[in-house]
Amino acid sequence: MADAENKDDAAVGSEFEKLLEKDNTRIPQVGEIVKGTIVAASKAEVKMDVDGVLMGIIRGPELYNEVEEFANLKPGDEIEAAVIDTENENGELELSFRLVGQEKAWNKLRQALKDKSTIKVKIVDANKGGLLSRYGQIEGFLPVSQLAPDNYPRIAGGDKSRILEKLKSFVGQEFEVAVITLNEAENKIIFSEKDVWNKKQRPALDKYRVGMSVDGRITAITNFGVFVSFGENIEGLIHISELAWQRIDSPSAMYHVGDSIPAEIISIDGAKVFLSAKRLLKDPWLEASAKYKSGQIVSGEILKINPFGLFVKLDEEIHGLAHISQLGLGAKDKLGELYKPGEVKSFEVVSISPAEHRLGLKLASEGAAPAPAEKAVAAEAVGEASAEEKPAKAEKKEKKEKKEKSAKE
Repeated sequence: MADAENKDDAAVGSEFEKLLEKDNTRIPQVGEIVKGTIVAASKAEVKMDVDGVLMGIIRGPELYNEVEEFANLKPGDEIEAAVIDTENENGELELSFRLVGQEKAWNKLRQALKDKSTIKVKIVDANKGGLLSRYGQIEGFLPVSQLAPDNYPRIAGGDKSRILEKLKSFVGQEFEVAVITLNEAENKIIFSEKDVWNKKQRPALDKYRVGMSVDGRITAITNFGVFVSFGENIEGLIHISELAWQRIDSPSAMYHVGDSIPAEIISIDGAKVFLSAKRLLKDPWLEASAKYKSGQIVSGEILKINPFGLFVKLDEEIHGLAHISQLGLGAKDKLGELYKPGEVKSFEVVSISPAEHRLGLKLASEGAAPAPAEKAVAAEAVGEASAEEKPAKAEKKEKKEKKEKSAKE
């Protein structure tokens, strides 16, 4: 009985092989890509007809439902799949959409890197360094430094927990990015949203040149400056040193998001624009030498204490530095114990360099009273006059002596 069944199976197998040979059909091997027509599709499995002779099945993780191309298949659709087993328990081809999808995704990533074209990735998670991104089912990374200005987490004070909170708000969203690093051996892919943004901004930015003035609106404030939007959504940075002529410790103390601010373009580096607000203002140091003179006693408010000395405000626009060596400290004296921010002290101007925006101070002697700038200027003028009178008097005296000598002779 068993022998008869075996003979029947062998006969069927032989007839099937002959049929394949007659139709020039070959059994695809593991790893090959086959094209077929969907016969039935559900969330659990998909069956497809291959060449009208073979039946293939895709199931479980091989369905690759996460990718749109394979998520909504219906009978009659033509699709490609990879062979992972030539015969399963039911005599069917075991196929995979996942392998085909991943290979297609890798090919598109390679092409995007080569052509510098853009692709869309889905944000699946975030950490303090950036966004974990997915293209198809291939994982990549979008660093914080490669985010477009609109999505860059500019948090005042650099609070790491708030930065991470901002990054996590992007989970589930799709970003348009460029591929900037692709290392298949290490499975390392780096994306850049900033490159895509820069490419789009280039035409609008070509209208601007260094030296031009723009009217902007503050979009973000950081410890190192403020970001300003102007023109056709172009964004530039005003560094803290370019906000005002006087020293600024915290931009947030002077500005708010949404404030209007005029500025001058001082540098354009690719798509990076650097601005200056102070260059549109009159430089107060141009008149500093008329207000302050060496030797003048002035009243100043201590703004900040540093290991090397005191930053002192003489007026709203001119600040000076009293170096630690000019404060008469004893061997055991500590700067932070003797002076406090907000205190007003008398200082003597020891040097002034308007071109370099520098003014040096020292602690004034006890009892020395601050003098108005006018008196200091007048005193200097008197000194200059006296210096000019001395040679004149000497010359007059010399002439008189010569005349007396001639008379005696």
